[in-house]
Amino acid sequence: MSDRDPRSTLAVLVDVLRQSAGLAQSEVQLAKAEIGENLSRAALAIGLMLAAAVMAMISLNLLAGTLVTLLIAWGLSATAAALIVCAVFGLVAVLLVMKAMSDLRASSLAPTKAMASMRRDAHAIREHAHG
Repeated sequence: MSDRDPRSTLAVLVDVLRQSAGLAQSEVQLAKAEIGENLSRAALAIGLMLAAAVMAMISLNLLAGTLVTLLIAWGLSATAAALIVCAVFGLVAVLLVMKAMSDLRASSLAPTKAMASMRRDAHAIREHAHG
């Protein structure tokens, strides 16, 4: 027979479970707080990126105006200069969109290296299992 009192063992078990639940709650609260802080930082970063995008658009607008002015100074009409600059900027935009669409295709987003590694592992396991 054991010298231990079953009530004290039960009390210890209940206490351990209670402390474990409290610890789990604390961990969840800590995770929530950390996620909140990370979201705040991400929101600030997105705001900064938007501000940078606005500044970049202003810069591109000024660059376009400067290029039109340069072409006019070289003897082109204002209309021809504006159309040439517009065509160049439009072409660059189309190329960027085409590249982005190519990069975003589902096949290019698939984890091909990991899948190939898993296939090799599965093949090695099958070979090992069969002899």
